[in-house]
Amino acid sequence: MGAQNGKDLLIKLDMTGGGSFSTIAGLRATRISFNAESVDATSLESAGGWRELLAGAGVKSAAISGSGVFRDETTDERARQIFFDAEMPDFQVIIPDFGTIEGPFQVTSIEYAGTHNGEATYELSIASAGALTFTAA
Repeated sequence: MGAQNGKDLLIKLDMTGGGSFSTIAGLRATRISFNAESVDATSLESAGGWRELLAGAGVKSAAISGSGVFRDETTDERARQIFFDAEMPDFQVIIPDFGTIEGPFQVTSIEYAGTHNGEATYELSIASAGALTFTAA
């Protein structure tokens, strides 16, 4: 895979709860991370005293964050309402030439900022709230 445009990494939000996804507008920077906790299964009998991990155990999670400017009243309002209603709708993350990750996420943080001589900005953080699926590009 060659170099990709960062603007092609998209975060989409289910607007209706029925699979109608819209790109969260105004994002300038996005980031996704996947994590898997390890479960230590080391014992006195572990070869050479090396740590052993239990395969298939532990908790998997994904975290997504983005920052940008206000551009679309509809997606801005939906993201804000998800936070205040503690909803966990499906989101999609489109990773160019890689695939699409989809599943339920909780909005864990929305931050608003602005300067006297600049535009109003926001930062959004979401955390996986269930099983995610991956569809290759």
